[in-house]
Amino acid sequence: MRMSEKVAGDRAAAARLLPPGGHLVALDQLTGLAARLMSTPASSVSVQVSLLTDVQTVAAGTGLAPGVVGASSRSADSMCTITVAQRSPLVIQDAQRDPRVAQLPPVTSGSVGAYVGVPLTLEGGAVVGALCAFAPSSRPWAPQDVALLEELAGAVVAQLELQALAGEFEASRLRWELAVEAAEVGSFDWDLRTDRLDWDSRMQSLFGYPAGSTQSDVGDAFSRVHPDDRPELDLAVESAIAACGDFRAEYRVLLPTGGHRWLSARGQALAGEDGVAVRLLGTAHDITDVHSARDEAARLLETMATGFAAIDCQWRMTYVNRAAQRVIGLTAAQVVGRVLWEAFPGLEDTDFGGAYKLARDTGETVEVEAYYAHLGRWFEVRAVPDTDGLALYFLDVTQRRDDRARAEAATARLELLSLVSAELVAAGLAVEDAVARLAELVVPGLADWCVVSLIDDGQIRDVGSWHREAHLRPVVESYVAERLKGRSDLGAVQRAWETGRPAVIAGRATDVVLPTLGSEVARTSLRHLAPESVVAVPMTARGQITGILALCRSTGRPPMSDDEITTTLEVANRAGLALDNARAYAQQRSLAEVLQRSLLTTPPEPDHCQITVRYVPAAEAASVGGDWFDAFLQPDGATVLVIGDVMGHDTVAAAAMGQVRSLLRGIAWHSGAAPAEVLSGLDAAMQGLQVSTTATAVIARIEQSLDERDRGITRLRWSNAGHPPPMAINADGTVIALAGVGHDLLLGFDPLTQRGESSVVLDRGATVLLYTDGLVERRGQDLDEGLGLLSETLCDLADLPLDELCDELLRRMLPAEAEDDVALVAVRLHRQDQPRPAEAGPQRLPPGVPVQP
Repeated sequence: MRMSEKVAGDRAAAARLLPPGGHLVALDQLTGLAARLMSTPASSVSVQVSLLTDVQTVAAGTGLAPGVVGASSRSADSMCTITVAQRSPLVIQDAQRDPRVAQLPPVTSGSVGAYVGVPLTLEGGAVVGALCAFAPSSRPWAPQDVALLEELAGAVVAQLELQALAGEFEASRLRWELAVEAAEVGSFDWDLRTDRLDWDSRMQSLFGYPAGSTQSDVGDAFSRVHPDDRPELDLAVESAIAACGDFRAEYRVLLPTGGHRWLSARGQALAGEDGVAVRLLGTAHDITDVHSARDEAARLLETMATGFAAIDCQWRMTYVNRAAQRVIGLTAAQVVGRVLWEAFPGLEDTDFGGAYKLARDTGETVEVEAYYAHLGRWFEVRAVPDTDGLALYFLDVTQRRDDRARAEAATARLELLSLVSAELVAAGLAVEDAVARLAELVVPGLADWCVVSLIDDGQIRDVGSWHREAHLRPVVESYVAERLKGRSDLGAVQRAWETGRPAVIAGRATDVVLPTLGSEVARTSLRHLAPESVVAVPMTARGQITGILALCRSTGRPPMSDDEITTTLEVANRAGLALDNARAYAQQRSLAEVLQRSLLTTPPEPDHCQITVRYVPAAEAASVGGDWFDAFLQPDGATVLVIGDVMGHDTVAAAAMGQVRSLLRGIAWHSGAAPAEVLSGLDAAMQGLQVSTTATAVIARIEQSLDERDRGITRLRWSNAGHPPPMAINADGTVIALAGVGHDLLLGFDPLTQRGESSVVLDRGATVLLYTDGLVERRGQDLDEGLGLLSETLCDLADLPLDELCDELLRRMLPAEAEDDVALVAVRLHRQDQPRPAEAGPQRLPPGVPVQP
């Protein structure tokens, strides 16, 4: 033991022996005796008992100053501390000359001139203090003085131990009495020879007798035990007496006032000299509240919906509640008392068995959810270890898992439908391609492999396929490429096509389909694919079947459920509707575009004037119909260019555009008038003929006098009714917007409006471009931004031949999916002092019209 540990042990032992108040009167007699027996007169010697804890306490003494006994001081200032530290007698004849003590306060103050002390040592070796004698002046100490102190030290230690034990006994007794009182424990002593019962007042009260009663008859006491509990109590008493052993019992006492009280009794049968029990001693206490709580807990266990089972430390089942019996399908009588692993075969080797053992080994609660094949159900179990074994709380979660699986399957089906819808919407006009990809979307969620077919003009054609296994996809493709060859009966596909309802092959699908195939390649591929079940679902829209979705499952996967077939049918119908819409949309778009183009005639080609036109329909069918261009010659040979846009974007707008365009052509040809006059005439005609529409337009007239021809220039005159300005590319490549005097009012509002004209002189080699707003306006881009971009683009393209310029302009200016249709007409003024260039093509003029530029 290290020194610090030894000192700490000594101080703890000394603290235990400290008398109350620090003074033990019984020791004063011993110190007085020591003073009288010393080798010098007692009047010259003082004797004291010092106990050393963290301080020095003088527990007794003779010849000391008043107030010293019972007081404490610093242990470092005491000579007794040296005595205790060296654990042997300390003898000092001249304290002032002894370096060990010369500096201590008792010496420097003159109180101690000579000192002799012996340690107070307990039986276990702990040194708790010292018995010492001292004189005010130096003097010799005889050996018998030391021997006397050593002999009396034993008596001092004994007295200290005695007072400590007495104090501990009294404290223990008080604690016992308080504990008994608090616990309301009663005691009894039954003399088996005389049958006399000696019991305390608490025991009498527990049995319903008044406190202090003289009742001592065992028979009378036992008569108050509940009759139902008497046999078990008698057996416990008899067993204890027979074996001279322990007695334990719980029983009810019937009270005189009515009702009962539960008691828990413990005792011991004591044997006489002959080994036969002569007395039964014991205690009892009231456990009514505990028993009520226990009964309540039992009732709760019986009524709760969760299964509960108690397992003891030997894995034996000691209790199962009603819910547990219902879950496991066995009664309590069938399982209680049996070892768990025997009652439930195979359980020990399952996840449940592992969880139960883990809980026992670690003392921690373990939860597990697993399938128990013996009962064919899923269970959720919570294993809680305790001192008696295990408490198991469990639920049959089979229905919950089935519900969750159905919910997850429903969610997956909804996600699939959402994905299919998103794919079809995103496909735009390419719906047929999206439908072909349906096979990839439904595999593997609904099938192991799938084939998508479309029906056109009574003919079926396969457009897509997919297999969940990448290495089998080429096999599916090989099968699809050959399966229709030489085949008159399409099986489930044929039935779905003819009936408009899902057709199912629930099993042995390979054997069913093989005989219908006419291609050996198809038969080989099908054997490799080995479908076990097939579901063919029609893609229907507005009563028409547009295709078939054939889904196949291999061996090991059950046939499709009704819910899965319903989901497949919904997928097919969405695809069929999207396909039908796309086809109807394409037809509408084609009709509008055909109508539009039928109204846009081929322009003339005057001498040394090249005219090029372009029309680009909008991506959306609803946006086709309002834009037009025109180019024709007036009777005097002048070339007229027209660009316009009727309000609206549909076939109605296309029809209105045809009316406006025809009116304008007729007015311009018949009148031969200038642009502004033509627009005024058109406004009046639209009102008079009740053409209820509005439109923007630009009319430009290319004119040239003989003088202008000689000078190599041409004059362009135009009038603008609310339309974007024409653009001119000069011969030097510069671009100007022909804004003129500004825009006039749109056509169709006020036929009396005064229309203005503008003109510009252009060199030969210049190009003029007229266009509709779809070229420069779109969502997120205003007109000014579009005009700036158009000007920059024309600068880049100025040197290109006219046809190339128009094509490249449209490619750069228009997005991939144009929001609006676009029309443009461009004219290039080739030099007249040179032959008409080949790029301009042959000259085309109406008969009887004079030649002008």
